[in-house]
Amino acid sequence: MATFVLVPGAWLGAWAWEDTARALREHGHTALPLTLTGLAERADEAEPETDLNTHIADITGFIERNDLRDVTLVAHSYAAAPVTGAAGRLGDRLERVIYVDSAPFAAGMCMLDLMPPQAAGQLRQQVDASGDGWRLPMPPFEVLGLSSSLDGLDEGQQDVLRSRATPQPFGTYAQRLVGPAQPGPGVDRVLITCHDFTGLLDGGVPMLAYLNQPPWRRFDLPTGHWPMLSAPAELADVLDKAVS
Repeated sequence: MATFVLVPGAWLGAWAWEDTARALREHGHTALPLTLTGLAERADEAEPETDLNTHIADITGFIERNDLRDVTLVAHSYAAAPVTGAAGRLGDRLERVIYVDSAPFAAGMCMLDLMPPQAAGQLRQQVDASGDGWRLPMPPFEVLGLSSSLDGLDEGQQDVLRSRATPQPFGTYAQRLVGPAQPGPGVDRVLITCHDFTGLLDGGVPMLAYLNQPPWRRFDLPTGHWPMLSAPAELADVLDKAVS
């Protein structure tokens, strides 16, 4: 049985993984959802200095404090950035890394690099206007839906996502990943692709072509960008299959 550490994407906390974690435990696994600094129940820990390094330290510190071994580290969306950083630092504690509708970062990258300059500029304007210059509120769904599939989220699930989301410390988007940014050679590498990344990988994006080749293993899950909310049991089934 596997030990899963589940890291949520932007604006979310451990709460987002609750149903998937429950289903993983029913499969017999250990499932440990993690809330990063400044989010959800840790919102009062946010400060202007909270950045990507803070979240990398959250993940490595959690695993080391709990003396976890043979860890399967799971990243959703934004969490790909700190999980990539943590995976390069965890050594033989790490057995497997899984990216859910996301992909590993390269050293020197930041979240803002993943969007056109105009979109990045609009985020900075939003931070300045509504986030005291250092917090990024979750955008409206009509804006989120332009870049991330909302498929599978009914009105009630969208309401939960909206009501429980907390502003993201913007330093986590703006700070670039400093190496190491590669796990050890024996670490299993897995992608779970939902509608967003399925389209990117099947569309032949050159910079992502390596993800369709060994040592990467790919599992497709036909739902939108938040599968832990839109298809939590199905996500748990795919995670179980990935470690079997």
